[in-house]
Amino acid sequence: MNLTYEQATKRLEEIVSKLEEGSLSLEESLSLYEEGIKLSEFCMKKLESAKQKIIDINEVKNND
Repeated sequence: MNLTYEQATKRLEEIVSKLEEGSLSLEESLSLYEEGIKLSEFCMKKLESAKQKIIDINEVKNND
């Protein structure tokens, strides 16, 4: 996936809006749900990576 965190969250918002409308077919809903799960996992990985970078920076700072 070649998205930024911000692009992924924006797409997730779009997916949620479409799913909440309730006007999609079952197949369309399942497809969007699957995309949403992948985007959610992508975002969680990005957040975990950012968290780890902050921890690493603080450890280096504290060791100086």
